[in-house]
Amino acid sequence: MKSRISCYSVFILVHFLSFGVSILYDTPSSENFLTCIKSNYHNFTTISQLIFTPINSSYLPIWEAAANNLRFVKPSTPKPSIIVTPTDESQIQTTLLCTKLHGYEIRIRCGGHDFEGISYTANVPFVMLDLVNMRSIDVNVVNKTAWVQGGAVLGELYYAISQKTDTLSFPAGICPQVGVSGYLGGGGYGNLVRKYATAGDNILDVRFMDVNGNILDRKSMGEDLFWAIRGGGASNFGIALAWKLRLVPVPRKVTICLVNITLEQGATDIFYKYQYVAPNIDTDLLLRAQINSEKIGNTTKKTIRMLFHALYLGRIDTLLPLLDENFPKLNITREICEEVRMVQTNLLFAGLTISTPVETLLNRSAIPKTNIKSKSDYVRTPIPKSGLRKIWRKMFENDNSESMVMYTFGGKMNEYSETAIPYPHRAGVLYQVLKSVNLIDQASDTNPTSLRRLAWLRSFEETLEPYVSENPREAYFNYNDLDLGVGSATYEEASVWGERYWKRDNFKKLIRIKAQVDPDNFFRHPQSIPVF
Repeated sequence: MKSRISCYSVFILVHFLSFGVSILYDTPSSENFLTCIKSNYHNFTTISQLIFTPINSSYLPIWEAAANNLRFVKPSTPKPSIIVTPTDESQIQTTLLCTKLHGYEIRIRCGGHDFEGISYTANVPFVMLDLVNMRSIDVNVVNKTAWVQGGAVLGELYYAISQKTDTLSFPAGICPQVGVSGYLGGGGYGNLVRKYATAGDNILDVRFMDVNGNILDRKSMGEDLFWAIRGGGASNFGIALAWKLRLVPVPRKVTICLVNITLEQGATDIFYKYQYVAPNIDTDLLLRAQINSEKIGNTTKKTIRMLFHALYLGRIDTLLPLLDENFPKLNITREICEEVRMVQTNLLFAGLTISTPVETLLNRSAIPKTNIKSKSDYVRTPIPKSGLRKIWRKMFENDNSESMVMYTFGGKMNEYSETAIPYPHRAGVLYQVLKSVNLIDQASDTNPTSLRRLAWLRSFEETLEPYVSENPREAYFNYNDLDLGVGSATYEEASVWGERYWKRDNFKKLIRIKAQVDPDNFFRHPQSIPVF
């Protein structure tokens, strides 16, 4: 993972510089693209086995393999003209050159977990650069670092660390099949967010390919671009080839607990208290709440069920007195807690059991794919009990297909400025809210039931509006939501969604950096950083 540019990289760079901006206007053609690859890559036999067009039998299975939101796995979804699955950086350089030369747009897929399918769909002719074959991970326990290639997923990272040590981890997310590059590019939060802040705050270096095929590291790219790709969406600016991460200390054994509570058991009072306690308690403890409606037995009456997950960086004997003092209403007891290795918590939060072999984290198909539409919010002021009851009533209007997940912030997050990296949701945020409706039981997202659920989710936005952040109403970029808007002809248009993801100062800085490193806006998608 050393920062060096090969002789072949220099050869490709000369080709880039010789074409100029006119290459963006040629007519897309897969035949011409393949001819370009053959002319510009030293071993066409090798690279041709990594390129797929719709006439190849492997094309559709490769596209579907990491299309992780089944809402987009349907015949009508616009798919890539060409899929390239490179095994080394020189193949990416050649792909980038020929994509530009022959008028295609590009989409970069790492894990394929983006909520709107942006990494593998587009309404224009495009090349999908699938980094699935570039996923090596080099863990250095002595230096407490890891170099991770852009095509790795979080489960592979967690597994690689666990094979070297049980006393280091990385503060990333809970879904094992999420691509490392997309996750890091959006800033990234997870179970260690209160102790060690975001993933973006723990990136030390990068190997990064710019629009001209240059391979850069932190020093050669400069601090502005290094700032931008750690929360502003790395694929807005180029292609992340590999990341150097700071690993953080964790105990050999951590404690996990699960508590199920319904309205009849006092869930409203408990969640109201949660809003005050969870963001301010010891940073070794993260409390996460998952909320959904359900029918009571075989009746038509409904209730709200809350599942609280507790992850404590310590032993049960230390956790119980802490909770007894600060949150006795949650009623966490020794019987519902377990001491495990940190890597095992990744299995639990992924919906698997603690007894599942950790090797399962290497199986990208072990976690069932979703079929959802999601939206995000941030809460900065505790919601009053009257507001909670209003939210419950709105949830009762749906058909039990909805869920909300609350992730507690505070702790280390309060120590960072909202401009430290592009991810701005820092001091004052009590918790983040992820709201979703599940369409997995529906054959189509356009049938009456699906449309009714989607309409309910959008109306739920209005219910929550008085209780979430405002000016702007914040949203998480990694939970991309095209409902927020896609216009980018002017700053006024783009600010409708851009300021929700990044806030004004960060968004304007991202736009300035984008104009410097990708002035022709080659790396673009419906919610990419615009160039004016």
